[in-house]
Amino acid sequence: QVQLVESGGGSGQPGGSLGLSCPAPGGLFSINAMAWYRQAPGKQRELVATINNGGPTIYGDSVKGRFAISRDNGKKTVYLQMNSLKPEDTAAYYCNVRLQTRSWSPLTAYWGQGTQVTVSS
Repeated sequence: QVQLVESGGGSGQPGGSLGLSCPAPGGLFSINAMAWYRQAPGKQRELVATINNGGPTIYGDSVKGRFAISRDNGKKTVYLQMNSLKPEDTAAYYCNVRLQTRSWSPLTAYWGQGTQVTVSS
């Protein structure tokens, strides 16, 4: 079973910045797309940003120009830099990684357990 553990997050002020990271475990055959989602209380989970291996990055409309997703393939880690924070960015943030554990394994998406981000003054 693949476990993803997000780190970072916590509390920030409007206009401030926070960063998240999510490393994938070692020993995997391949890692494809890496993404961040978020879910606020009473709302559906929504895409924040996704980055494909060698492909384009895609951002949700609400975070374009403020958030930046990146990945370090050597460290098997996806990052989310959140700038110009707004109270409406308050949510639980989840990493999502599509990977193969072995060469014969299907490409499967795994979720982290989530980390809370709270933006308030």
